[in-house]
Amino acid sequence: MNPLYVGIDGSSKTNVAYLMLPNGDKHSNFSVANSLDGSTQLVKRILSALTSHSLDTVMIGLEATSVYGDNLVYFLREDATLAQFNRKIHVLNPKQVRKFKEAYNDLPKNDYVDSFVIADCLRFGRINKEVYIGDYRYKALQNLTRARYFAVCNLTKEKQRFMNVLFKKYSAMTQEKVFSDTFSTTALAVYDTFESVEALAYMDLQELTEFIMEKGKNRFPDPDSVAKAIQKAARSSYRLPKTVNDSVNQVLSISITSMKALEAQIKEFDKAISAQMKLLPNVLISVPGVGPVFSAGIMAEIGDINRFENQAQLAKYAGLAWTQYQSGNFEAETSRLICTGNRFLKYYLCEAAFSLVRCDKEYSNFYHLKYKEVNRCQHKRALALTARKFVRLVFALLKDNRLYRPAE
Repeated sequence: MNPLYVGIDGSSKTNVAYLMLPNGDKHSNFSVANSLDGSTQLVKRILSALTSHSLDTVMIGLEATSVYGDNLVYFLREDATLAQFNRKIHVLNPKQVRKFKEAYNDLPKNDYVDSFVIADCLRFGRINKEVYIGDYRYKALQNLTRARYFAVCNLTKEKQRFMNVLFKKYSAMTQEKVFSDTFSTTALAVYDTFESVEALAYMDLQELTEFIMEKGKNRFPDPDSVAKAIQKAARSSYRLPKTVNDSVNQVLSISITSMKALEAQIKEFDKAISAQMKLLPNVLISVPGVGPVFSAGIMAEIGDINRFENQAQLAKYAGLAWTQYQSGNFEAETSRLICTGNRFLKYYLCEAAFSLVRCDKEYSNFYHLKYKEVNRCQHKRALALTARKFVRLVFALLKDNRLYRPAE
């Protein structure tokens, strides 16, 4: 194999390329626009180098730089002129490239040097497998599941901000947790409707009970006791100056609107994901508690399961692997999860695993066993270990293309 190594340092406007010959010598170093015309020029320069040196393989590498490299990867993969050569495309972890660069002394930081380092990293061969874009249906699904992930993150952050502001207006109500669900329709109606804590604390009890019955659609078994608990908490809450209270009301109202909009957005994503999943075979849907959304998030990030030789490799890819610290006769008793890995896959694996805990006895027993083993970070540790156990199940089901059957 006589390869040409092409390192590309991409940005929103330009792609800087370094073409390296098999022996490590420089062929050329140039910059093109990050556009269709620029990518066409890049391919022409690569073809010229391949033919002039009678090379039969081209290894192209670029860093994972948000969305700026995606279009280039699609273009290089679909370009017919490179199809006659053995073409391999690698998207490298920026951390891997940075660590590799540290082996050189006093290299400056600029796009041309970075493209050289990427090309040399390819030449040394200590890189991940070729980037997987085997089926565009998985990429389409990935766009939806990742967008949903960010919507969920935004909703979580909005709820945290809401709780901080809510404490200012209803301090005792947040402490005593009057509502089982702080963000239920009835709870949000109470927070948003009443202008001040005094208005809620001293209003007619019968009117408050009727208000709760109306907003809760008569689902409360004892609305009278709920109304009494709300008024008791309101009377124990701090009183705010009117100017401050008015601003808090505005923040709470806007925050409630934002949360409702995000929840509606997530529902739309769920519908789109479910529709997209109908185009793909899905054996993970047979696992109790793992619906179309969680299974879609997992499958979108994994793609072809045959990329992974074993379940341990898949777990490491998801970031569900633990570091080791050992020297001589000493080995640390505690270890942390690795900092690398696919955060989207890790999120959907953990969410699906926790859903499985509520639906499957085997996983429920395992989670609670791990929960009781320690006194610190109990839930996080138990969930990570349960998700790691779930990885083995996911790998087996996808590898064998079979449905799940619970242990008897």
